[in-house]
Amino acid sequence: MGFSVHWSWLAALSCLLCMGSEVICNCTDDKMQIEGGHYTLTKQMESGSMLIYHCPDGYYPHPYLTRLCQANGNWRPVPKRFSPQRCRVVECPDPNVMQYGSVNPPEERYFVGNETTYDCYSGYTLRGSSKRVCLPNGKWSGRTPICSHDSGDNCADPGIPAGASRTGDIFGIDDRVKYSCNGNLFLVGSKERVCQENGQWTGREPACYYRHTYDTSLEVSEAFGSSIKDSLTTLEPIDGIQTGRSIRIPKNGTLNIYIAVDISESIEETHVNKAIDAVIKLITKISSFSVSPNYEIVFFSSEVYEIVNILNFLDKKADLKAIIAELEKFKVGHKNTGTDLDLLFRTFLERMSIMKLRVGEKVFKDHRHVLIIFTDGAYNMGGSPEPTVAKIKNIVYMNHTGQQEDEESRENFLDIYIFAIGAEIFDNDLQKLTVGVGGKSHYFRMKDITNLQETFDDIIDEKEVKGLCGLHKDYETTGKDSTRKMYPWWAFITVQNDGPPNYCIGSLVSPEFILTAAHCFKFEDLPEHVTIEIDDGQGRVKQVKTFILHPEYNNKKKVAIGVKEFYDYDVALVQLKEAIKISNIARPICIPCTEETSGALKLVGVSTCRQQEQVLFKTHMERLNFLTKKGSTVALKEAHAKLGDNRGECIKHALEAPGITTLDPKEAVTDNFLCTGGLSPYRDHITCNGDSGGAVFKNYEHRTIQVALVSWGTKDLCKSGGGVVESDENSRDFHINLFRVVPFLKSILGNESQYEYAPLTFLSD
Repeated sequence: MGFSVHWSWLAALSCLLCMGSEVICNCTDDKMQIEGGHYTLTKQMESGSMLIYHCPDGYYPHPYLTRLCQANGNWRPVPKRFSPQRCRVVECPDPNVMQYGSVNPPEERYFVGNETTYDCYSGYTLRGSSKRVCLPNGKWSGRTPICSHDSGDNCADPGIPAGASRTGDIFGIDDRVKYSCNGNLFLVGSKERVCQENGQWTGREPACYYRHTYDTSLEVSEAFGSSIKDSLTTLEPIDGIQTGRSIRIPKNGTLNIYIAVDISESIEETHVNKAIDAVIKLITKISSFSVSPNYEIVFFSSEVYEIVNILNFLDKKADLKAIIAELEKFKVGHKNTGTDLDLLFRTFLERMSIMKLRVGEKVFKDHRHVLIIFTDGAYNMGGSPEPTVAKIKNIVYMNHTGQQEDEESRENFLDIYIFAIGAEIFDNDLQKLTVGVGGKSHYFRMKDITNLQETFDDIIDEKEVKGLCGLHKDYETTGKDSTRKMYPWWAFITVQNDGPPNYCIGSLVSPEFILTAAHCFKFEDLPEHVTIEIDDGQGRVKQVKTFILHPEYNNKKKVAIGVKEFYDYDVALVQLKEAIKISNIARPICIPCTEETSGALKLVGVSTCRQQEQVLFKTHMERLNFLTKKGSTVALKEAHAKLGDNRGECIKHALEAPGITTLDPKEAVTDNFLCTGGLSPYRDHITCNGDSGGAVFKNYEHRTIQVALVSWGTKDLCKSGGGVVESDENSRDFHINLFRVVPFLKSILGNESQYEYAPLTFLSD
């Protein structure tokens, strides 16, 4: 760590001289190194500093995860000469606990990368995974293998997880099974499960963890997301069916989200900063939905440091942008060494009590409460928070949890999630604080929360979130669908009639319709000549039912006055034979003058088309984006629409286009076009062959709104036919402004006199 031996001896001598007085001594780095890894310090070598060991993936620190510098200059635990600190290979729990079957190979210990296979004895059937691999996070891949046979019991054999023991082998109604972990493993999940009349076991399948075991971001996304995502939107039933989750919010209800981040000295500052990033992502993405929760956001150690009081939301005094700004500038700066976890829960309980008094019991009954806490559970002040959690349950449950007739269970109104972070985690204490129903996990053991921002994003923008246009990922993710998640509305269009095929890009504007350019089609083209490529998880190529061009589109209209090809009203809608399955890889983009777009733009109350245009075109130089085909995917281009006083200088370059001999640029470029391109004040990207019909769009607080579509340009600067190409000084592109063709869009997409598809709701003006 860069500390010299000479310094270490001086520090030790100084400490010996000061023993017996109130002088606090520093620790040294003698024997602190770890073989195969490194360590970090929270306060250098000062008293109270925590030394945290780090190892590569697939390894863990042994024999200790951390050490604490004490006031006398000694480390706790004391380093031992014959047990040096080193990085050991991660071990998985022993799978040789399976009943009525065999595990191969039968080893005493199993390490990262080891594979096992499972076979059942004669007369027994294997459920779960037949092959498993020991993963770098200390867990086995796949599902617990179970050898079972038809016993006539009401519930199926729940199995025995690796590393566990079970008591109870009768699986009738009300029968119980109990679990414990072997050796130095600890249990996560339900210690006891009961067989119910519906044939399901209560609680969550238990698992046995080593201290080095952790949950991956994907596991957190699946478990946390399945129980919280439906809290974030209030939607009408789809096809008459409303799918339920453990947390739902009625239209007259209120969602209260309490978020707390532990900033005590046992938590590294990097963990705190990553937790803050994740919280910002969570609340900004939630803001994209139709529900606007009330927030309480705090940091805590021995005191509670408030970012926003949830009661300010009741008083309409809270501003989300200001809250995010406060989070972004927050610096840890440890003021004390204590941690009072009970104080945190008492603070939340106090807020709930005041809120109940303010709104009244009848209204409070419709409030749902979600507590999300990042901590290691190392409280040394205030005592156990369990009694306070019991009081929180009591105030929310209103003294009963059972479901009354025509009434939802009160347990659905409270969830407490714990994200365990830090080097030393107090699992048993923290698991007792989680609250939730349905057997879903509410406790997550995080080794590293680097990817938690993406995890929260996955939770929100899931395929089950129906009916919301413009939702997308605003960063690259891992996996083959990364680009589709960023632009889930793009579609490739191929028109193959006589001669070479014509390629265009379109945008999904409803489950049944693709919006594109009219010039992609010739007079003699028929629906069977057109194919649409958009991957919705049910196949990539889609068949076309019909396509409709704007009735005023006439490419030869102005040939006589010097405009060989005239592209005004260059817009078309393609209707698919089968509706697209909406998901996070195939979702409509928002288009102007619809109620959906007003929601995306946060226009409160009765809004107008004009208001939307004012929000999206605030200046005379608006940054916009469009896409270009890149192999089987797309790449992003950027350009700036020259509006107002900048428009005249931009459109005059239309006169330089081939086939234009008129002296008036407005003959070729009507008011229905946006103009982009050139070098000043920004060097724009230029359109290429194949970009036609693609969306020209603007992102607004995590929602995408299409404002125009690519129509035509003055120069072909794309040597290879496509790609991300920059403009030169005189090249210009012209895009159909969708605000100018709303009547056409409304006549088809908003047609309420047909029953083939659900119409979009357009604004009255």
